[in-house]
Amino acid sequence: MSDATTDFDVIVLGAGASGLFCAFTAAQRGRRVLVLERANKIGKKILMSGGGRCNFTNQLVEPGNFLSRNPHFCKSALKRYNQWQFIALVEQHGIAYEERKHSQLFCKDSAKQIVAMLEDECISAGVEIRTQCELQRLQAVTEADSNLRYRMELLHNGRAQRLGCNSVVVATGALSVPTLGGSGMGYELAEQFGLRLVPRQAGLVPFMFSDAMKPLCERLSGLALDIEVSCNGQSFSEAMLFTHRGISGPAILQISNYWAPGDEICIDLLPGINALDWLLQAKQTQPRSRLKTCLGQHLAKGLVGELQQLWWAQEEDTALAEFSDRRLTELGQRLNAWRLKPSATEGYRTAEVTLGGVDTDDISSKTMEAKQQPGLFFIGEVLDVTGHLGGFNFQWAWSSGHTAGLFA
Repeated sequence: MSDATTDFDVIVLGAGASGLFCAFTAAQRGRRVLVLERANKIGKKILMSGGGRCNFTNQLVEPGNFLSRNPHFCKSALKRYNQWQFIALVEQHGIAYEERKHSQLFCKDSAKQIVAMLEDECISAGVEIRTQCELQRLQAVTEADSNLRYRMELLHNGRAQRLGCNSVVVATGALSVPTLGGSGMGYELAEQFGLRLVPRQAGLVPFMFSDAMKPLCERLSGLALDIEVSCNGQSFSEAMLFTHRGISGPAILQISNYWAPGDEICIDLLPGINALDWLLQAKQTQPRSRLKTCLGQHLAKGLVGELQQLWWAQEEDTALAEFSDRRLTELGQRLNAWRLKPSATEGYRTAEVTLGGVDTDDISSKTMEAKQQPGLFFIGEVLDVTGHLGGFNFQWAWSSGHTAGLFA
C-alpha cells in the first residue's frame, strides 16, 4: 500500500510487542491494517530487553504473576493466547532459545530475531508500517453516513497526513524508559474518550537512598548476592546488586512493584540460614574467631566490613566466645531481617514497566475494546496490568495484542 491510502480497517498506534502482534493477527483476518510508530524503527524496547536476548515469555504463566486493581482481568487474554502458542511461533521461525532459572525463556542469539519474526508476520499478512509518525489529533466520526468510526491527523516524516479507520488500537506503551519511546500519549487518548486512569508509578525499578546507606552502596557498588526481600506481605528470593545510587538486581526490581514511598523493605542476607542458630553454634565451635571472620564464610568480605561498621564496630576485635547470647540474638535478627527505608526509586528513566494505567473496568477483558467507545482498543503496558520480572510483561503483550487483533 502507498502513502496515498488514507482509509484502513485498523490503525495500530505503536510498533512495539503488543502493537505488532495485534497488527498481524488482525491482518490475518483480512483486515487492512496500518501501524504508526513515533520512533525511527520498530520494536526498540524488545531490542533492549533481557540484555539484548529478550526474555520473551515464561513457561509458568499464571494470573498471579500480574498486578492490577482487577486481578481477574488478565485471565481471558492469557487463556486465549498462552505461552505455549508463542513458543510454537518462535520455533516455527527457527529461533533458538534457552531456559534460564525461574522458567524464563530467552533467545540464544539476539532479541533482533523476535523483532524480525514480528515484522515477517506483519509483512506476510499485508500490514503496512510507518515509522517517524507523530499523532496530532484523533476524533470519533460523527457523520451518520460515514462508513468510518475514526479520523486522525498526523505528521509522517514532517508531512501532514489525514487517515480514517474503523478501529484504533492504542499500543503506545507507558512512561517507562522514555529514551526507547515511552510516553503518556495512550493515557491522554484514554482520557479524551472518557476512560478512567489508575494512578501510575515506575515499576521493576532500582531503589535509591539519601541517608547513610547511600555512601555504603557507593562503596559496595558492583557487589551482588542472593537475598530474600520482603515488603507489604510479598517476598522474592533472587540476586541483589549494590549500585552507586542504591540497590538493584532481580529481587529488588520485583519488590519495587509492591513498595510505596515511606515503606521499609526487609532483606534477609542469609536466606535459608537461621542466623541466630548459626552464630550460637559458631560460638561453640569457633570460640576464638572474630564475628567478621565467621560471617566471611557466607558473605563477601566488603559487605561484612560495612556491616561491622554499622552493627558491631565496638566489638570488631572481640572473640565470638565473648559475645553474649543476647547480643548474638540481636545480630542474628539483623542478618535475617535488615530493615531499610529507600528514599525513592530511580523513576521512569530506568524502570522496566509502569504500574497502573488505563482502568481495566472500562475495558472488555474478552476483546480489549473500550466498553463505552466502540472501535477503540487498548493493549499492552498502557493498561493497568503489570507482570512480574521474567517474561510476563512480554506474554501480556502477546496475549492482549492477539485478543484485540481478533476483534479490531
